[in-house]
Amino acid sequence: MRIVIVGAGEVGFHLAERFSRENKDVVVIDLSGVALKRVSENLDVQTIKGSGSSPRVLKDAGITGAEVLLAVTNSDEINLIACFFANELSPQTRKIVRIRNDEYTDFKGALAKDLLNISMVINPDVEVVNSILRIIEAPGAVEVKDFADGRVKMIGVPLPEGSEFDGMKLMHLREHLDGLHIIIAAIIRDDRLIIPKGSDRLRSGDLIYLVCQAGDLLESLKLFGARGQSIRNVLIIGGGKIGYLLAKALDSRSINTKIIDMEPRRGDFLSSELDKAIVLLGDGTDHELLQEENIADMDLVVALTGDEETNILSCLLAKRLGAAKTITRINKFAYMPLVKAIGVNHIVSPRLSAINSILHNIRKGKVISAVSIKNDEAEVLEAEALSSSVLVGRPLKDLSLNKVALLVCIIRGESVIIPMGETVIKPKDHLIILSTQKNIPRVEQFLAGQAES
Repeated sequence: MRIVIVGAGEVGFHLAERFSRENKDVVVIDLSGVALKRVSENLDVQTIKGSGSSPRVLKDAGITGAEVLLAVTNSDEINLIACFFANELSPQTRKIVRIRNDEYTDFKGALAKDLLNISMVINPDVEVVNSILRIIEAPGAVEVKDFADGRVKMIGVPLPEGSEFDGMKLMHLREHLDGLHIIIAAIIRDDRLIIPKGSDRLRSGDLIYLVCQAGDLLESLKLFGARGQSIRNVLIIGGGKIGYLLAKALDSRSINTKIIDMEPRRGDFLSSELDKAIVLLGDGTDHELLQEENIADMDLVVALTGDEETNILSCLLAKRLGAAKTITRINKFAYMPLVKAIGVNHIVSPRLSAINSILHNIRKGKVISAVSIKNDEAEVLEAEALSSSVLVGRPLKDLSLNKVALLVCIIRGESVIIPMGETVIKPKDHLIILSTQKNIPRVEQFLAGQAES
């Protein structure tokens, strides 16, 4: 598979790194020699210096033989022009574009069908807001991922000291679940990823990833000792696009919301557009302002300015002044493990959201969604079982898929099935599959009907 990536920034670099590890043929285009040097020194991919909006450069990158074009620069216009010329030169190439301007995303139907034949339009800001809302809905969880249109949840929770599950083998877990349909999909222990087997034991301090039905979310959190209070009071620092979208969403959820921004004109806009949120003019790192606004009564502080250092400082100050939980917006991937280590509860990233949105359009087989866990060491795919796949029609215990991945659950119509050895996959079942990064190409073959059982 040849993939042409326009843009060698954080998103482009991260995607190129991911696909080069899977032995895909990757070409990265960028005008910045510095960005391309970083790519060429760290990755085994081809680089071309030039504009992705140039038809000549696209030809040099081999667009006519590419299966996918990813236009992921910071410029919506360059991304769209790259798709325009790619469509002229190679109509069969799938085109995935990153766009932030609502004036463009409002016309994504026209872009997809009538104008540029774009396969997917990604708006990472909307994805970030959805990530924050999922965290709000699952107090006590470290991470929350949605599958099957939100009907199935994967939640990351730390197993506390004194848990009844400490030392328990997974094969014995079911009889202690009070009738809840839960499966342990992954365990992070001492910064090491474990895809568990029945003989593995849980340990206090593990970060465990549970998969459950949406209706069982709160009961599952309670059962595994996830400590967290319902969120009723939220302070948003930064009234840019993401902050505004989040405040608007919280308005409709009867959550008391305050939003701080430094720009008077932006404050006027927020005041006129938001019905219930209280809009404040000021600096999110202002100690006195935060105390005046009763920061200690806040269940959640979300720092969403465009400056990462400001976001981190705001969250640390809010925690010190008594806020219960914090979420910060981060763009640099290198910052992510450091930020959690210093006490920020959650991280959201428009760039990481864009990458997760892109992944499912790259995967072979009918993949519906894909998310990464543990710094890309593993990936969770939701895919439709094709009638041509060797996964269909045979008991799970007889499938060699078990050697490379974990089938977490099966969604069949309105039913969510926790798989057993005798379970048989049917065509059009939705499968939730967890695999380590190195085994993803093999999982793709199973999903696309190209693997032998």
